Amino acid sequence: MLSFAVFEENAPAFVGSAGQGWPLRHAHLFGADDVPVQAEVRYADGLIRCEKRGPESAGLSLQYPVDPIESLGSAGGVLTMQTCLLPERERPYLLSLELARHRLMLILNKLEDWALFDLPSGDPGMQLFERARRAFTEALVAHATDAKRNGSANPYCAKTDQLARRALSLAVLAGETLTLYQARSQFARRMSGELAAAAAKIATPPNALTDHEAAESRNALIGSVGVILPTPPQVGAVVGPELFSPALCRAVSLTCDFVTMPMRWVEMEPTEGKYLFAKTDKWIEWAVRTARVPVVGGPIVDFRRGCVPEWLYIWEHDYETLRELVYEHVKNIVTRYRRTIGTWTVCSGLPVNANFTFSFEQIMDLTRLVVMVVRKLQPSAKVQVQIDHPWGEYYSYSPRAVHPVMYAETINQAGINPDLFALRVEMGQPEPGRSTRDLTALSALLDRYATLDRPLSVTVCAPAQTSNGTPLSPVHLTDPGYWRRPWSPEAQAAWMTQVFGIAASKPFVHGICWDELYEQPAAPGGEAESHHHGLIDGAGAPRPALWRLGEIRAAIRAKTSPLTLPEAVQPGSLA
Repeated sequence: MLSFAVFEENAPAFVGSAGQGWPLRHAHLFGADDVPVQAEVRYADGLIRCEKRGPESAGLSLQYPVDPIESLGSAGGVLTMQTCLLPERERPYLLSLELARHRLMLILNKLEDWALFDLPSGDPGMQLFERARRAFTEALVAHATDAKRNGSANPYCAKTDQLARRALSLAVLAGETLTLYQARSQFARRMSGELAAAAAKIATPPNALTDHEAAESRNALIGSVGVILPTPPQVGAVVGPELFSPALCRAVSLTCDFVTMPMRWVEMEPTEGKYLFAKTDKWIEWAVRTARVPVVGGPIVDFRRGCVPEWLYIWEHDYETLRELVYEHVKNIVTRYRRTIGTWTVCSGLPVNANFTFSFEQIMDLTRLVVMVVRKLQPSAKVQVQIDHPWGEYYSYSPRAVHPVMYAETINQAGINPDLFALRVEMGQPEPGRSTRDLTALSALLDRYATLDRPLSVTVCAPAQTSNGTPLSPVHLTDPGYWRRPWSPEAQAAWMTQVFGIAASKPFVHGICWDELYEQPAAPGGEAESHHHGLIDGAGAPRPALWRLGEIRAAIRAKTSPLTLPEAVQPGSLA
């Protein structure tokens, strides 16, 4: 069994109002390649105990408070972090020490991946990394002293935990500083065409290049992973069909290179055989004829709760009939819009397998089916498969689920051949798999999916206010945490700037989309059901993130990294 010691007095952000102590949130074990494993994780009396089925080494991922370091301008946060893979032992590990150890290891791995080991010692990121390493060493020395003094019965003390927590804070700050440095450098190389030119040379027949030219091209690509796209990334937003107004149209015109039009089955065909196209038609007609911006349609098939019509549940356990219904639905949608939509998100969330239950073979069959139908009806269209929950936490508690990376790799091996993979990264929501992570973890996630050797389309969002949770996801169990400071409109805009800047620097990222242009207005006498991540709030007022999205688009068009934008957002007008 794995166990971890936790000092509650050093974690005031986690102490509940009812005196419940240190709650365990978003906790799961994982094995090799960060693949979650099923295990029981519980907390009692200052120890986190993890019981898994096999003897293999495992790591723990969970939400943890990162202390701010005011002297360095670090605001900390409440983030989902992880340890290294650890062998089982009777003596507990110190959680803060193991979290710091993993973060230092992650930085070293990314320095190698990004070819940044030649940074001078005076670089701010490297200075922070050295400070984090020294703080970690001090924590290790203090731990050894405690163990020698107190014996194995009580090997840790609060001082050791404090030193380890400081090492963790420094390591998180160092990782983000180096991540942003790499993003600015990589963005400049992408916009200059250096990476695309080197990739084009490598792709030429071997005899077409001299040894010197081939070596130069390979050197130019050191630190890059995945495909190299010759075009700059596009910026867009998801625009729900429920509302249509001149103000919303102007918001799209000011901020978006493209729009994504969701096509939830429950809204397109609420009654079997009767489609409702009017609202979707209005937006697509405006986008194509008036705004002249490309439209991304879908997901066409998404079996998440709230996305499928009630009548479809009749066929939940009759796969053959359900497959025919999926085929007819995709055919009807694509046939209607194939002259106006150039990119289709054909399916989303299939490997989560949480609402409708499918076997692995059925999941792959449905994926192949929807891709095939679009290819047949609209050969010129780009097809992308969306991966919801790209970290794959759901795999730790759902025996029917498929890990998202395994799903994507199987798609490649099976010859299904979508043009792109679409990642949906939603943070700050009180739901499993939607907790907040730092910028280094996000950059590493994108690099991991880049190894699939297909372009990526990335959909992201974060809230403008802290959520109160829902009956299905009570906030005291699924508190999503926050990045640097509690969520607010200003924190949302700051998070958007950093995330878009990192994603835009990745030469394999084709487009970056913000999930939800506007929030639904509240019903009379009630509140709107919203995740609070809209660029326009429920009262129709623009948030700072709306204007920041426009600034990001303008910066990319000017071949300037979004990371150079000032922190203050310049508001505009939708009139």
